[in-house]
Amino acid sequence: MKQPGLTLTLTALHLLYWRAWAALEVSMEDRREVLLGSGAEIPCVFSLDQPAADLKIEWFVSLSGGNKQRIHYKTGSEEPQVEATRYTDRISVSYNSSTNGNSVLTISSTQLSDEQEYFCRVSADSASDEKHTQLLVFQPPSPPTIEAEKHVSAGSDKMEKIATCIAENAYPAPKVLWHKDGIPLQPSDDDVYVMNSVTVQPSFLQTLQSTLHLKMVKKEDKDAEFYCEISYFTVGGESMMESDHVKITVHYSATELKMYQVSPERLVKEGDRVEIRCEGDGNLSPAITFSRNGDEIESQNENLMVLENVNRANSGEYLCSYTEDWVNYLHSNFTLKVHFMDDVVITPEQPAELDEGQNLSLSCNALCSLPTRTVWYKDNKQLDEGNILTLSSVSSKSSGTYTCKVQAPDLPELSGESSVDVTVRGKPEITDKIEIISLENKNMFNLSCSTTGHPTPNITWSLSDEQTRVDVWNMETDDSVISIITISTTSTVNASCIATNEMGTVLTSISVEPDKFEDSTTVTTGTTSSSTTGPPTSHNQTESSGFIIAILIILVLLLAIGGSVFYFLYKKGKIPCGRSGKQDLTKESASKDDFWWR
Repeated sequence: MKQPGLTLTLTALHLLYWRAWAALEVSMEDRREVLLGSGAEIPCVFSLDQPAADLKIEWFVSLSGGNKQRIHYKTGSEEPQVEATRYTDRISVSYNSSTNGNSVLTISSTQLSDEQEYFCRVSADSASDEKHTQLLVFQPPSPPTIEAEKHVSAGSDKMEKIATCIAENAYPAPKVLWHKDGIPLQPSDDDVYVMNSVTVQPSFLQTLQSTLHLKMVKKEDKDAEFYCEISYFTVGGESMMESDHVKITVHYSATELKMYQVSPERLVKEGDRVEIRCEGDGNLSPAITFSRNGDEIESQNENLMVLENVNRANSGEYLCSYTEDWVNYLHSNFTLKVHFMDDVVITPEQPAELDEGQNLSLSCNALCSLPTRTVWYKDNKQLDEGNILTLSSVSSKSSGTYTCKVQAPDLPELSGESSVDVTVRGKPEITDKIEIISLENKNMFNLSCSTTGHPTPNITWSLSDEQTRVDVWNMETDDSVISIITISTTSTVNASCIATNEMGTVLTSISVEPDKFEDSTTVTTGTTSSSTTGPPTSHNQTESSGFIIAILIILVLLLAIGGSVFYFLYKKGKIPCGRSGKQDLTKESASKDDFWWR
């Protein structure tokens, strides 16, 4: 099928040669352009003043030395003939043998070797005419690649290689134009030199390699952008492509050195790993030497000094230096300050036991290279700030662990703390009212009493009817004591809990009325004030009937007493889970009214 362009060409050629009024005239285009691998159509138009019986049309291709080779022909009404040439399998020819006839030579899968002159010869009777068309085959290059030099010296009076540009697999060979910051560089003997070379591949495709050289490269050229522009011929005219833009690495000597701390990115404290870098304003990598007080310091990195686990002795001035060609000597100084904090000390370290009403002054100090902030805590609760703490008119609530924490606000990682235990001697205090818990046996009850004091108090029980007493258990934890007594009664009994130490005695009392426990409720009453107890626990009382053998009653009674005591302690949280040793049963928080600060 003929292409639209070819149809227009044939029409134009017919019109042109009808006007010539020649007996036989052949017309062809001067040139045809195609891309490598595509199809090429070459038209040939002729005109006759009258029909010819022996019309013959022949196609030729030029050979070296000015010779021609016939590749296809047709004589009169005979079938077209194809010559045995390298074109045999790739060409086809159409023929129109009228007085205004034409013939079109089609070449498929064009090759670079197809770029030749193609001749069309028409013969009729004794007349003959021949014309030719030049076939041009193009192959655009691949996008150009560019590689900048890694080491370019500034200030050299020699030509320095800047970059290399390569455009591959083109036909014909492309042209190159170098640019710097968008400005074309014209080759000259003084400042710009461009070396181009073209390599012909076995496929006849050509590769262009172009290298740019500059003289007197400047320090500022490190920011310049270089690229190459490739221009090449293709169907329809000339086209162009640009490479990537690249920057070169310009090496130039330093005029000054700068020494600075890389890490940590804060103030330095003892135990830190410190990195100090030394850099110049040049783009070379000089051999830098680190030293302190004239003693050289080894460094694994040529411009980085590392100090491991520093202490205050590492404080001082450090020097980095280098000499270029034994002439250009440069150096820089850096002062390192390693901050520190000694152990926090509380005075007195272990104060004597205090009696109620006495005063105590605690002092907290730590030698530090930075301003510090001191905060006092008691039993992990913040009290106030200041390095002096005064306890005035102490009471039992003043007992506990006092901790002072010292920190440098400018370097929070620099901190320390110390603690001291303060003990106040005083008479016992009842911390809970006597609590009554009924047992499964409706006539048996557990009474509990809690007290604190230093020295640790001793608890005894006084009953209005000592015959009701079954057993007593005491549990001591630090300065606290819990006592549980089990009684068995069917009538009202008055019970008193008496706490005693060498500083005094206190007591609290309660009345146990069995009739009030018929509904299986727990009742807590007392005659002295105390802290709130935990939630009461109730048990269903079971009715007993009949007479039971005496020994069975005793066994059941002992099991009930042991189980009730354990259950009572568990419900009140007095038996810790998974721990051993003494436990704090009560923890009284200190009031700020007990302290005076300065």
